[in-house]
Amino acid sequence: PAVTSPCKILKCNSEFWAATSGSHHLGTEEAPEFCTALRAYAHCTRRTARTCRGDLAYHSAVHGIDDLMEQHNCSKDGPTSQPRLRTLPPGDSQERSDSPEICHYEKSFHKHSAAPNYTHCGLFGDPHLRTFTDAFQTCKVQGAWPLIDNNYLNVQVTNTPVLPGSTATATSKLTIIFKSFQECVDQKVYQAEMDELPAAFADGSKNGGDKHGANSLKITEKVSGQHIEIQAKYIGTTIVVRQVGRYLTFAVRMPEEVVNAVEDRDSQGLYLCLRGCPFNQQIDFQTIRSAQATEGRARRKGPSLPAPPQAFTYETAMAKCREKLPVEDLYFQSCVFDLLTTGDVNFMLAAYYAFEDVKMLHSNKDKLHLYERTRDLAPGNMAPSGTSLSLWVALLCLSQCWLGLL
Repeated sequence: PAVTSPCKILKCNSEFWAATSGSHHLGTEEAPEFCTALRAYAHCTRRTARTCRGDLAYHSAVHGIDDLMEQHNCSKDGPTSQPRLRTLPPGDSQERSDSPEICHYEKSFHKHSAAPNYTHCGLFGDPHLRTFTDAFQTCKVQGAWPLIDNNYLNVQVTNTPVLPGSTATATSKLTIIFKSFQECVDQKVYQAEMDELPAAFADGSKNGGDKHGANSLKITEKVSGQHIEIQAKYIGTTIVVRQVGRYLTFAVRMPEEVVNAVEDRDSQGLYLCLRGCPFNQQIDFQTIRSAQATEGRARRKGPSLPAPPQAFTYETAMAKCREKLPVEDLYFQSCVFDLLTTGDVNFMLAAYYAFEDVKMLHSNKDKLHLYERTRDLAPGNMAPSGTSLSLWVALLCLSQCWLGLL
């Protein structure tokens, strides 16, 4: 079913930006005009408050309004106005090419240390997560979940059911907040939803704003409505967002130094790219795959799922996935899993593009393919594996202790 967000924060953001474009050039005698626009902005956010719970862009806007009102000594009571059309003044920041050294990660953050170690995180399909530590998980995570939350940016995804009555979910909404950083960039919000993959930030701009290093943050449209890339050079980060079929995929390349830049590590428990999905949200991929092979399609715990619109058998799903993913790694297995769960061939393309993004973004080419560790013992093999190892060692030690006592 189509999912249309009732949260209108992007409209509020755009109206305020249009109303105040060039306002940083205003003299003090025009401050009331800015305050009027701020009050209109606040009124707009209040109108959409009920439908924006849990939306990062909304909460960011509300805090930003309070800060701006305090900075400009604006009263919360007073007239509001309709936004006027935005016109770019000559020499607008989007045309600038200068960029201070502090706005180039490799010239600033680690100038006195070794070359940075880049890491990768990706989310795609139903949904499958590859963390910054190369752990690979298949998760349920329905609703809104934080992917990244550090000192420089926040990323939140919303996953919705693919089929009525099914626990299969996919990403229908993505919000990225780039926090204001020194003389490089203003705070910028990027938001994508099903059937809406903008090639600009929420305020209509395509770079970091009015600061001197604005071009150290840029959005590039690779394929209209299907593929955008965001370069955040000031933090050495590249983000790729795609719409494949009706759902979104996310991939990022980020330096370890930036990944770990958090003020309170104890509050990062739900930071999926770093911590992975909570255990109770993870799906036993191997067990499900075994069921797929024997039953012909995926069945999760609980009531039987409705048949997908285009039924795949295990064999036909395998054959379809081999068309794009010849190596039977976890990306291939994810493809098979998703075809059996949803019946939607676009999930095959999502797995394919996710792996293409890994090839582009992962710094260690020896770790492109990931394979699941075998949990079950081979016939005749007495060596335990996985979590059974610790139990086996404990029993062995206990038996030796008893022998010693005897």
